[in-house]
Amino acid sequence: MKFVAFERTQQGTGASRRLRNTGKVPGIVYGGGDPRTVELDHNALFHALKKEAFHSSVLEMELAGKTQKVLLRDFQMHPWKQQVLHVDFQRVDDTTRLRLKVPLHYSGEENAPAVKTDKCLVSHVANEVEIECLATQLPEFIAVDLSQLVKGQSLHVSDIVAPTGVRVVRHGTLNPVIVAVTTPKAEEEETAAAAEGAAGAAPAAGAAAAPAAAAPAAAKGKAPAPAPAAKDDKKKK
Repeated sequence: MKFVAFERTQQGTGASRRLRNTGKVPGIVYGGGDPRTVELDHNALFHALKKEAFHSSVLEMELAGKTQKVLLRDFQMHPWKQQVLHVDFQRVDDTTRLRLKVPLHYSGEENAPAVKTDKCLVSHVANEVEIECLATQLPEFIAVDLSQLVKGQSLHVSDIVAPTGVRVVRHGTLNPVIVAVTTPKAEEEETAAAAEGAAGAAPAAGAAAAPAAAAPAAAKGKAPAPAPAAKDDKKKK
C-alpha cells in the first residue's frame, strides 16, 4: 500500500493541536537514519487504518518526492472521538528483521467432520499471532485450514504452518490454544440429564421397596381393639 506524508517543521503540544484542528495528524518516522516528524491527512489515514493490510504489511511512504518503505508501529486514538491523534512509522529495508503480530485467517471450518457430522461449535480463541521474519518476507496474514477438525480437538500455536522464512514466536514452553472444538450445549444437557436419571434410579428403587417391607411388619402387630358398643340413650321408666 502507498500513502503520502508531508514534512512537519513545528513541534510541541500547541503545534500538534493546531495541526489536528486543520484536519492533519502529526507523526514520526524513525529507524535507518535520523527520525523525521511528518504530518498526514486525517481522513485518508483514518480510512487506511480500517484496512488489515495497513497494519501487517510493508508500506510505501512518499515523502518530499521520495518513496521509502515503512511499517506502521503505533497509533493513538482520541478516547471517545473518531480521531487519530498520532502515528508512528519505522523505516525498513531488505535486511531489517521484524517481530510483530499478524492476523490469522481461518478457512474450511464448514467442511470439518466436527461440524458436518458431530454438529460441534468451533471457537476462534486467537485472531492474531506474533511472528519473526525479514521485512521482505512479511506475510499480510497466515492461513489456517480447519477442514480436518474432529470432535474434542484443539489447535495450538505449534500447529500453525507458517510461510517460508517466517517463524512463529512462542514464549518459553507456552503453547496457547488458537482454535477449540466444543460440544453443542443441548447435547451436553442431554448427557447430564441421562447421568442424573441413572443416578436417581437406584434410590427410587430402594424407596419403593420400603413400603412393601413395612406391610408384613404391620401384620405382626396387635389386632385392632373392638369398637365400643353403642349406648342406649333411652331411659327406663
